[in-house]
Amino acid sequence: MTEFIAWWQNLPGSFSPVLFELGPLKLRYYGLMYVIAFAVVYILTLLRIKNEDSFTISKAQVSDLATAIILGLIIGARLGYAFFYNFSYYLSHPLEIILPFEFSNGFHFVGISGMSYHGGLIGVVIAALLYCRKNKIVFWEAADLFIPAIPLGYTFGRLGNFINGELYGRATTRAIGMFFPDAPGKALRHPTQLYEAFFEGIFLFAILWLTRKLPKPAGASIPIYLMGYGIVRFFIEFFREPDAHIGFVLLSLTMGQLLCIAMIVCGVLLLYLRTLDNTLLLYPIS
Repeated sequence: MTEFIAWWQNLPGSFSPVLFELGPLKLRYYGLMYVIAFAVVYILTLLRIKNEDSFTISKAQVSDLATAIILGLIIGARLGYAFFYNFSYYLSHPLEIILPFEFSNGFHFVGISGMSYHGGLIGVVIAALLYCRKNKIVFWEAADLFIPAIPLGYTFGRLGNFINGELYGRATTRAIGMFFPDAPGKALRHPTQLYEAFFEGIFLFAILWLTRKLPKPAGASIPIYLMGYGIVRFFIEFFREPDAHIGFVLLSLTMGQLLCIAMIVCGVLLLYLRTLDNTLLLYPIS
């Protein structure tokens, strides 16, 4: 048992975040995990189109909508990080939002780092709304089709964070803690990336997937997802290390927790509205 605990606690240090290098080009596991995440969601969605007869969306539309969603996710996640987590810096360095270079300390390549889940969520919703409106697809139907598969894809994203040694948790004395090489100090820390991979990913996926065929208002998967993710993430944030340049925003709450509260409130209101009006509207509109 002692050997297992030692292996567990030193596991992050045994990973290299780089899958392979080709000259200046580096392929990281983090990027690979996101590719796998998109592929998993896409395949599960196509399986639903094939095996369930409750959707009118075609396979081609699923592919096009998935592309729009990916673009919305990337753009939204980046802009969300700049706005929610480092607004003052990027207000003075706006080009660094979209360019992989740093200009504040001379001109050099740093890559693009910093993505916000909540910003990505907003980007996905906007992209889906625009695509559905343009192509006369019912937004609620598209949401009910895609959302049950999304948390499982999100699991791989969090595993990518773990391999990358980022978004680690707060210091702990419990055996479940791990040593993260890039974390300040030499304390054990909660592996919150794994907590999130399980609860925000596998656990939430199981709930949404197993209940996907139950009778409920059109579009109800959206508020269920918002509330489920918001609640789980809110509590996991108590174990996650706050961003060093932000810290605690309100009392002992982090920025992530405040955004999760907003998610939960939006989820409750939207579920109430969908229960009152179970029509499909919100496109197509003549």
